[in-house]
Amino acid sequence: MATISVIKQSNSKPNQFCVTVKEGDSSTKHTVHVNEALYQSLTQGKTSKEDCLKASFEFLLERESKEAIMSQFDLSIISTYFPEYENEIKHYL
Repeated sequence: MATISVIKQSNSKPNQFCVTVKEGDSSTKHTVHVNEALYQSLTQGKTSKEDCLKASFEFLLERESKEAIMSQFDLSIISTYFPEYENEIKHYL
């Protein structure tokens, strides 16, 4: 099972996060931008952006390896590759 950690980048980039996925002896790092409108649509503000990202990575890891996840992306791109994302993410939150 993977360990997912999410760290906010900086105050100058309030919607940008560094996500680290660790499995066994290997890990990957990802820079993810969280679009505010999408975040509100997915969570209705009931959970943190960090928890939303963790849930999103759990969703992704059920479908592909950590190495297959892009190193930099906007959260909204997930539904381009996985159209079910916006409907199913609520089950992960």
